[in-house]
Amino acid sequence: MQECARKAFTVFDELDSRGESWNAYQYMVKLASQTVGKFSLGMDFGHFEAVDSPLHSLVTNIVTMLSLNKKVTARGEWYRHLPFGDPARLKEVRRVTYEQISEAVDAAPKSGISNMPLNEAATKASCVTDYLVNAVDEKGEKLPHGLILANQIVVTGAGYTTTSALLSWLLYCIVTYPGTQDKLLQELVDNDISGETEWTPELAHGLPYLDKFVKETQRLHNASFQPGRTTKTDVVLPGGYRLPPDAVIVPALYAIHTNPEHWRDPFRFDPERWDTDEVKNERHRGAYMPFATGPRGCIGFNFALLEVKILLSEMVYRYKFTREGVEAIEYDPEFQLIRPLNLYVRAERRTEWPAKTKA
Repeated sequence: MQECARKAFTVFDELDSRGESWNAYQYMVKLASQTVGKFSLGMDFGHFEAVDSPLHSLVTNIVTMLSLNKKVTARGEWYRHLPFGDPARLKEVRRVTYEQISEAVDAAPKSGISNMPLNEAATKASCVTDYLVNAVDEKGEKLPHGLILANQIVVTGAGYTTTSALLSWLLYCIVTYPGTQDKLLQELVDNDISGETEWTPELAHGLPYLDKFVKETQRLHNASFQPGRTTKTDVVLPGGYRLPPDAVIVPALYAIHTNPEHWRDPFRFDPERWDTDEVKNERHRGAYMPFATGPRGCIGFNFALLEVKILLSEMVYRYKFTREGVEAIEYDPEFQLIRPLNLYVRAERRTEWPAKTKA
C-alpha cells in the first residue's frame, strides 16, 4: 500500500509544479485500483507512469459492469433477458472482463507455494491470485478455476470501487471541515511517521484521530449508503415485519447514520464525538453500519479500512490539500456507489511540518 502511494507521488508532484488542481475521484480510482491490482493480481496497472496515464481496461470494464448491472437489475427480472440495449452490453462487458481476469490469473507472479497448506501459504503468497491458485485444503485439493475467477472479480472490483469513493470523501472532508487536516498531520508527526515509515496494521489502526476521522466520514459521507440485499427465504424482521423470498431490501444507511434519536447534532461533522460515552458506550449497535452488518456485511472491510488509512496518511504527510471551486458536489444516482464526481483539489508539496506536541 505504501509502495503504491509513493509511486503516485511523482504524478502529484508534477501537478503541483504546474500549479494544477485535479479531480479527486478520478485519481483516487487510479490509486485504489493500482493498490488492489498489486494485492489481488500482482499487476501494475501503470496508472502513475505519467499525469495523463489512462485507466487500465480491466478497471474501466469493472466500473462499466457495475454501472450497467445497477441499471439492468433496477428494471425488473424481465429486462435483463432482452437481447439488445443495456442487458446485451452487460453480457458482453461481463464476458470481456472475465477473459481479462482469466488472463491475469494465468500471468500472476508465483512464489513457490504450490501444494502448500492454506494457513502456511497465506503468509508467503505473492498476491491473492497466487494463494487461490496454488494453496491446498486439508484434503490436498485446490480451488476450482471457475471459483477463482468469480472470487477475483469480486476481490478486484470491490477492492477499489468502494475505497476510491471513500478516499475521495476523505479528501472532501479535509478540505471542507477546518482544522481536520492539521490534526491528522499533527498526529502523524507525534507518532514519528514520515515519508519513510514502514506501515503495519497495528500502526495504521493505532492512530486515534485518524480512526475517528474515518469513522465520522463514513457516518456522514458514506459511499455505500444504499446496499441492496435479496431475501432467499421467508424473513421476519424485528418489529414483526415479514418479507417473502426474493424481496429486495435497500437499507437507508444515511438516514440511520443521521437519525437524531441516536446521534446528537447529526449533521455536524465532529470526529471527537467518537470519544464520548454517548457514542462509545450508549450507541445502539445498529446506529452505525458503513459496511452493512451481519452475515451479509462487507467481507473486505478490514482491508478497506487499512488501505484508506495508509493511503490518506501518506498523502496528508506529503501534501497540503485545498479545494478548487465551491460548486455543489455532483454524483451519479445510477451508479452503485455515491462518488463526488466534480471535487477538484490542489495538492501542494509540504516544505515544513509542525513540531511534535509536548508531553
